[in-house]
Amino acid sequence: MITMKPSGSYDLIRTARMASFGLIFLGPSQHLWFSYLSRILPKRDVLTTVKKIMMGQALFGPFSNTVFYSYNAALQGENSEEILARLKRDLLPTLKNGLLYWPVCDFVTFKYVPVHLQPLMNSSCAYIWTIYLTYMANQTKADS
Repeated sequence: MITMKPSGSYDLIRTARMASFGLIFLGPSQHLWFSYLSRILPKRDVLTTVKKIMMGQALFGPFSNTVFYSYNAALQGENSEEILARLKRDLLPTLKNGLLYWPVCDFVTFKYVPVHLQPLMNSSCAYIWTIYLTYMANQTKADS
């Protein structure tokens, strides 16, 4: 899609949806998540880092992706049945692809980045991930 000719239109509404999600949900939740992890798992050794990665993959990833798809679909006017159908279609593939991407980002973040800068590092990784998410979220409606 990157190599395709531009369509000539800029989707301001889509941009506003993504920006509002980051402002309302992702920024605050990342701050709380990284603060919480640093309190319960304060060490930065490899074993503790792996534990943090596993918690992110088991808890934060599924939660934040579910909220993202639901929020985005609701703002596009989808009803609850359509949102559930979208989650059934898109959530598991997203989480599987996240297993290929996020552990590397998280390892660097948890092992080498100071806690107060971890949300910033995570947001930098999330910028790339958001390209994938917006592609997935803007597919046609799922059959309900």
